[in-house]
Amino acid sequence: MTTANVTSTSRRMLNKVPEVTVYFWVIKILCTTVGESFADYINETLGFGLTNTTLVFSIALVLVLVAQFKVNRYVPGIYWLAVVLISVVGTLLTDNLTDGQGVPLWISSTVFAVLLAAVFGIWYSRERTLSIHTIVTTPRESFYWLTVLVTFALGTAVGDWTLELTGWSPGVSVLLPLGLILAVLVAWKLGAGPVLCFWLAYILTRPLGANIGDYLGSDKSEGGLGLGTFGTSILFLGTILAVVVYLTVTDKDRSEAIHSDHD
Repeated sequence: MTTANVTSTSRRMLNKVPEVTVYFWVIKILCTTVGESFADYINETLGFGLTNTTLVFSIALVLVLVAQFKVNRYVPGIYWLAVVLISVVGTLLTDNLTDGQGVPLWISSTVFAVLLAAVFGIWYSRERTLSIHTIVTTPRESFYWLTVLVTFALGTAVGDWTLELTGWSPGVSVLLPLGLILAVLVAWKLGAGPVLCFWLAYILTRPLGANIGDYLGSDKSEGGLGLGTFGTSILFLGTILAVVVYLTVTDKDRSEAIHSDHD
């Protein structure tokens, strides 16, 4: 296939990610909670161990991403399944470094922050945009999913590091990322760059979702609601499934506009 044909094909692709609506943020937070609780359930409660759990979910993620890259438009079921799995894998990356290798959380946070900055830099230098409204070519989609993976790992490391430094209870720990997200929302309303605000909020939803998961799953004696990792996972997976089915039927978050490479 010639370069001209590749370009032509890319121009006909529909945006591969959903519109950023309230549904987007609701499912994203639910996915981050599942990433924390489900990884803990498989790893600790069922006793799979970090290595086996990471291997199983990594293989599943690769298979789903293959399906995601094959479709030429946003398909809610495939897309959000990829996000659920990538949330688990991103969590496990940090857990492997912290629990498996003994890497301090401040080092993990620094490494993932530098890596994220590098991904953004390469993405922008190649495509001249970081907007998720123009994920219409394979390179842009590759950068997008790599960025999502690193944000989950970074959010896990920063969130855990914050809890380590503060010693807050699960309920109180929800307030910090929630407050920061609200600050980003206010900044966006006051005219801050939408792309920057999106990615800041995207990163912050990871510790928010993880802290919500800890709050729901922790014992009541520890300040949680006592649902356990399994109960929390089932509750949130069921909610994600219901919302995704709704979006599939209604197309509420689908963009039908065809973008050019320069949008």
